[in-house]
Amino acid sequence: MSEVLHSDYIFNNALETGVRAVCILVVNLDNKFDIQQILALDHIVVHTGDIANAPPSLHPNVVQRSGELLVRRPLVENGLALMESKKLVEKVITPDGFYYRATELACVFIECLTNEYIKELNQRAQWAIIMYNDHGDRLFTEVFNSAFDRWRDEFQIAEMSISKNG
Repeated sequence: MSEVLHSDYIFNNALETGVRAVCILVVNLDNKFDIQQILALDHIVVHTGDIANAPPSLHPNVVQRSGELLVRRPLVENGLALMESKKLVEKVITPDGFYYRATELACVFIECLTNEYIKELNQRAQWAIIMYNDHGDRLFTEVFNSAFDRWRDEFQIAEMSISKNG
Protein backbone atom coordinates (compact mmCIF):
# COMPACT_ATOMS: atom_id res chain seq x y z
CA MET A 1 0.00 0.00 0.00
CA SER A 2 1.50 3.33 -1.01
CA GLU A 3 1.14 6.41 1.13
CA VAL A 4 0.45 9.80 -0.41
CA LEU A 5 2.29 12.79 1.02
CA HIS A 6 0.31 16.00 1.04
CA SER A 7 2.07 19.20 0.01
CA ASP A 8 1.43 20.72 3.45
CA TYR A 9 3.50 17.95 4.99
CA ILE A 10 6.31 18.35 2.46
CA PHE A 11 6.66 22.11 2.81
CA ASN A 12 5.77 22.55 6.47
CA ASN A 13 7.50 20.11 8.75
CA ALA A 14 10.11 20.41 11.47
CA LEU A 15 12.89 19.01 9.29
CA GLU A 16 12.40 21.51 6.49
CA THR A 17 11.92 24.55 8.72
CA GLY A 18 14.90 23.43 10.80
CA VAL A 19 17.12 23.09 7.73
CA ARG A 20 16.01 26.53 6.55
CA ALA A 21 16.86 27.99 9.98
CA VAL A 22 20.29 26.35 9.90
CA CYS A 23 20.92 27.75 6.40
CA ILE A 24 20.02 31.21 7.67
CA LEU A 25 22.22 30.89 10.76
CA VAL A 26 25.31 29.50 8.99
CA VAL A 27 25.59 32.51 6.70
CA ASN A 28 27.61 34.07 9.52
CA LEU A 29 28.44 32.05 12.64
CA ASP A 30 28.68 35.28 14.63
CA ASN A 31 24.99 35.97 13.99
CA LYS A 32 22.43 35.13 16.60
CA PHE A 33 18.72 35.71 16.17
CA ASP A 34 15.69 35.42 18.40
CA ILE A 35 12.69 33.34 17.38
CA GLN A 36 10.84 36.32 15.91
CA GLN A 37 13.80 37.27 13.74
CA ILE A 38 14.25 33.68 12.54
CA LEU A 39 10.53 33.50 11.79
CA ALA A 40 10.78 36.66 9.70
CA LEU A 41 13.95 35.53 7.94
CA ASP A 42 12.33 32.16 7.20
CA HIS A 43 9.37 33.92 5.59
CA ILE A 44 11.69 36.18 3.61
CA VAL A 45 13.83 33.26 2.41
CA VAL A 46 10.80 31.31 1.22
CA HIS A 47 9.03 34.32 -0.35
CA THR A 48 11.89 36.46 -1.66
CA GLY A 49 9.80 37.23 -4.73
CA ASP A 50 7.55 39.43 -2.57
CA ILE A 51 10.42 41.91 -2.23
CA ALA A 52 11.52 44.27 -5.01
CA ASN A 53 14.79 43.37 -6.76
CA ALA A 54 15.01 40.04 -4.96
CA PRO A 55 15.57 36.52 -6.28
CA PRO A 56 12.44 34.57 -7.24
CA SER A 57 10.57 32.89 -4.39
CA LEU A 58 11.81 29.49 -3.27
CA HIS A 59 8.27 28.10 -2.81
CA PRO A 60 5.19 28.65 -4.96
CA ASN A 61 3.52 32.02 -4.49
CA VAL A 62 0.14 30.78 -3.34
CA VAL A 63 -2.45 33.50 -2.90
CA GLN A 64 -2.98 32.89 0.82
CA ARG A 65 0.74 32.90 1.72
CA SER A 66 0.38 35.99 3.92
CA GLY A 67 -1.51 33.93 6.49
CA GLU A 68 1.53 31.67 6.83
CA LEU A 69 3.01 34.16 9.27
CA LEU A 70 0.33 33.23 11.78
CA VAL A 71 0.91 29.48 11.62
CA ARG A 72 4.64 29.34 10.91
CA ARG A 73 5.93 30.07 14.44
CA PRO A 74 5.29 26.60 15.93
CA LEU A 75 6.79 25.02 12.81
CA VAL A 76 9.95 27.11 13.15
CA GLU A 77 10.12 26.42 16.90
CA ASN A 78 9.83 22.66 16.25
CA GLY A 79 12.47 22.91 13.53
CA LEU A 80 14.87 24.76 15.83
CA ALA A 81 14.27 22.19 18.59
CA LEU A 82 15.05 19.38 16.15
CA MET A 83 18.24 21.09 14.98
CA GLU A 84 19.22 21.83 18.58
CA SER A 85 18.77 18.15 19.47
CA LYS A 86 21.18 17.28 16.64
CA LYS A 87 23.73 19.87 17.85
CA LEU A 88 23.36 21.99 14.69
CA VAL A 89 21.90 24.97 16.54
CA GLU A 90 22.48 26.20 20.05
CA LYS A 91 20.30 28.38 22.22
CA VAL A 92 22.08 31.38 23.73
CA ILE A 93 20.64 32.97 26.84
CA THR A 94 21.40 36.67 27.26
CA PRO A 95 19.95 39.41 29.48
CA ASP A 96 17.91 40.42 26.40
CA GLY A 97 16.36 36.99 25.91
CA PHE A 98 16.87 33.72 24.05
CA TYR A 99 18.78 33.64 20.78
CA TYR A 100 19.82 30.91 18.39
CA ARG A 101 23.06 30.49 16.50
CA ALA A 102 24.55 27.81 14.31
CA THR A 103 27.27 25.51 15.55
CA GLU A 104 30.37 24.63 13.54
CA LEU A 105 28.78 21.24 12.92
CA ALA A 106 25.94 23.05 11.14
CA CYS A 107 28.36 24.35 8.50
CA VAL A 108 29.57 20.82 7.79
CA PHE A 109 26.00 19.54 7.67
CA ILE A 110 24.86 22.19 5.17
CA GLU A 111 27.95 21.69 2.99
CA CYS A 112 27.05 17.98 2.72
CA LEU A 113 23.62 18.80 1.29
CA THR A 114 24.04 19.26 -2.44
CA ASN A 115 20.64 19.16 -4.12
CA GLU A 116 19.28 22.10 -6.11
CA TYR A 117 16.77 23.10 -3.41
CA ILE A 118 19.57 23.54 -0.85
CA LYS A 119 21.67 25.54 -3.30
CA GLU A 120 18.72 27.87 -3.95
CA LEU A 121 17.95 28.02 -0.23
CA ASN A 122 21.55 28.98 0.60
CA GLN A 123 21.54 31.75 -2.02
CA ARG A 124 18.33 33.20 -0.61
CA ALA A 125 19.56 32.90 2.98
CA GLN A 126 22.72 34.81 2.05
CA TRP A 127 20.63 37.44 0.26
CA ALA A 128 18.27 37.76 3.26
CA ILE A 129 21.15 38.22 5.69
CA ILE A 130 22.68 40.92 3.47
CA MET A 131 19.30 42.66 3.41
CA TYR A 132 19.04 42.34 7.19
CA ASN A 133 22.56 43.72 7.66
CA ASP A 134 21.63 46.70 5.44
CA HIS A 135 18.18 47.41 6.93
CA GLY A 136 18.10 45.82 10.40
CA ASP A 137 14.76 45.01 11.98
CA ARG A 138 13.16 47.64 9.72
CA LEU A 139 13.28 44.96 6.99
CA PHE A 140 10.95 42.77 9.06
CA THR A 141 8.52 45.63 9.64
CA GLU A 142 8.33 46.32 5.92
CA VAL A 143 7.91 42.65 4.98
CA PHE A 144 5.31 41.98 7.69
CA ASN A 145 3.34 45.15 6.90
CA SER A 146 3.27 44.19 3.24
CA ALA A 147 2.17 40.64 4.08
CA PHE A 148 -0.57 41.86 6.40
CA ASP A 149 -1.77 44.35 3.77
CA ARG A 150 -2.04 41.45 1.28
CA TRP A 151 -3.81 39.36 3.91
CA ARG A 152 -6.31 42.15 4.60
CA ASP A 153 -6.95 42.48 0.87
CA GLU A 154 -7.46 38.71 0.55
CA PHE A 155 -10.07 38.82 3.32
CA GLN A 156 -11.84 41.76 1.69
CA ILE A 157 -11.98 39.91 -1.65
CA ALA A 158 -13.28 36.77 0.10
CA GLU A 159 -15.85 38.85 1.99
CA MET A 160 -17.08 40.46 -1.23
CA SER A 161 -17.32 37.04 -2.86
CA ILE A 162 -19.31 35.63 0.06
CA SER A 163 -21.70 38.58 0.11
CA LYS A 164 -22.33 38.20 -3.64
CA ASN A 165 -23.10 34.50 -3.24
CA GLY A 166 -25.10 34.90 -0.02
